[in-house]
Amino acid sequence: MQSTGSWYEVRTESGEMIRCRLRGQFRIKGIKTTNPVVVGDHVQFIIEPDGCGYITTLEPRKNYIDRKSTNLSKITHIIAANIDRAFLVVTMKEPRTSLGFIDRFLVSAEGFRIPVCLVFNKYDIYAEEEKKEIEALRSIYEKIGYETLCTSTVTGEGIETLRAMMAGRVSLCSGHSGVGKSAIVNAIDPSLHLKVGSISDVHSKGKHTTTFASMFPVGDGFIIDTPGIKEFGLIQYKPEEIRDYFPEIRQFNGQCRFSNCSHVHEPGCQVLEALENGDIAPHRYENYLNILQGEDMNIADWQLR
Repeated sequence: MQSTGSWYEVRTESGEMIRCRLRGQFRIKGIKTTNPVVVGDHVQFIIEPDGCGYITTLEPRKNYIDRKSTNLSKITHIIAANIDRAFLVVTMKEPRTSLGFIDRFLVSAEGFRIPVCLVFNKYDIYAEEEKKEIEALRSIYEKIGYETLCTSTVTGEGIETLRAMMAGRVSLCSGHSGVGKSAIVNAIDPSLHLKVGSISDVHSKGKHTTTFASMFPVGDGFIIDTPGIKEFGLIQYKPEEIRDYFPEIRQFNGQCRFSNCSHVHEPGCQVLEALENGDIAPHRYENYLNILQGEDMNIADWQLR
């Protein structure tokens, strides 16, 4: 299922697309999100005599990725549901993806243990120093269990690998505007002809080309292409949840002097010792502190050091 505003395109088991709307009472069932039904959802619907489809039931979700709504900070916005693997497309420039954005996306995915692959796109435009920075980042994230891949829709680098990774799965493709999400989807399946945007000369930011999240059948799987995300504000997590959502911190559960250690200032903290020894990346720990303190909007880009 995919959303296009107040209408929803529902794909039946036979592959037929049915335009549906929500019944009025569907919106008042205690749903505290900007979008009660989202791309990737499984639903039941009926077709009225007027030919219009109406969604009657939302099936339980196995998982989803959500964030704070930009304008309504106490309300969440679900990006997509029922995801087998998420691909976060990041770029080192034109535009640059902040490390804070990356880590907040990963925390949201960890809530449901959704596997994430970091896709370093536009590899053909980087200078050698930028490629070295990418390799350093890949080493950091692979060490803590995340897959990474370098891609270029210009040279074709990594596209076949990406296509194989998406085969037979429901894959979410997300990231900032301008990082090349739609271009990647086009490269995987040229028949889709998705609109590809340009980069603003003023701020080197991407321009939105995907207005609504959409799901496309590709081979024996599906790809969810999402609108560009400017910032990734997290919903309110408990401190112990945040600790669990950083794999390199989670591995020290139960090993500190105090069982309820916050890994911030306590003596005998194994996380602080690992940080001091260089076993935890400084930018990851800084982002852990930022999330712990609720500083989850407009996070500065921590440079590797």
